[in-house]
Amino acid sequence: MKVAIMQPYFFPYIGYFQLIAAVDMFIVYDNIKYTKKGWISRNRMLQNGKDVVFSLPLKSDSDYLDVCERRLSADFNRDKLLNQFKAAYRRAPYFELTLPLIEQIVRYEDTNLFRFLRHSIVKTCEHLGIVTEIRISSDIAIDHRLKGQEKVLAICEAVGANIYVNAVGGMELYSKEIFREKGIDLKFIKPKPFEYEQFGSTFVPWLSIIDVMMFNPLPVIQGQLFQCDLI
Repeated sequence: MKVAIMQPYFFPYIGYFQLIAAVDMFIVYDNIKYTKKGWISRNRMLQNGKDVVFSLPLKSDSDYLDVCERRLSADFNRDKLLNQFKAAYRRAPYFELTLPLIEQIVRYEDTNLFRFLRHSIVKTCEHLGIVTEIRISSDIAIDHRLKGQEKVLAICEAVGANIYVNAVGGMELYSKEIFREKGIDLKFIKPKPFEYEQFGSTFVPWLSIIDVMMFNPLPVIQGQLFQCDLI
């Protein structure tokens, strides 16, 4: 069984969904520290030919809390965020097809950050036709005090994985030899470049999945989900 484990992100780039599509079980970390500088609560979209950041406002809290302990700000203006997306993409060819999904995600009323993000991932996968089983890390019976590679190995063993797939950016974090000693084949997924028309301007790569969905029909996106190499 192929397994991947990742922290949740808000409308991540297509590579995140290529990773989900490449495995039988995708495990989302909820009991992992929230990091301000990462992409957990923000991403990039196209606006006037340039990439701009959009984000979820969070309640002020300790920097040491896990993702599952963080909450959305009480003054999170969902209409304002939706209007950002509408202004940026209303002329895109697949705006009408994509907007209902974005509205369903942004208007989700749960203020817990992890549950909000998990809902967004699940609904986007449904929209894209990805049928991979999605589980939550804290639901898996391991010692959750473990960190890094040791925690990944424990989760893989607990769910019966024989192949663990990670994003190619994590090649320096894990040892194929140590995974092999546990009877697990460690693979890294390397997405192939995917360039498409963006209002006739110079292409801006690796934006949020929103950008991909706004400019491409579903069959093209679904085909692109498998345009990657396992190394």
